[in-house]
Amino acid sequence: MGEGPVIDVRRLVLGHRRLPQVAEERELGGVGTSVIFENDRVRIWELRLEAGEDSAVHRHELDHVLVLVSGDRIAVEPEPDTGGPYKQFLEAEVMPGAAVYVPRGGIETAVNTGTEPYVEIIIELKD
Repeated sequence: MGEGPVIDVRRLVLGHRRLPQVAEERELGGVGTSVIFENDRVRIWELRLEAGEDSAVHRHELDHVLVLVSGDRIAVEPEPDTGGPYKQFLEAEVMPGAAVYVPRGGIETAVNTGTEPYVEIIIELKD
């Protein structure tokens, strides 16, 4: 019998939930898609996700404000070692124009669970 395809079980998705990675093995990405402004007091990111797309796993080193721009559904998928306020998979309807304050410490993935492109602005507050 021939060998079948190799599957990386760390990327296996179970109802939008990946199996957790070992902290030492994971690579962290940026908080958003691109930095659109930065000075000594704030860093502002734009995050864009197509329908069904996941962000990179990332760590929030700073308190931040999320400003929802567009989309229909978004979720946060926290890592087991997250220090942020979201400890379990959380999915919500997008309300364009809403602003949400989030304390630092989260290690997570953003997941566009909707059918529309998702856009948010992340304003990191530097100490």
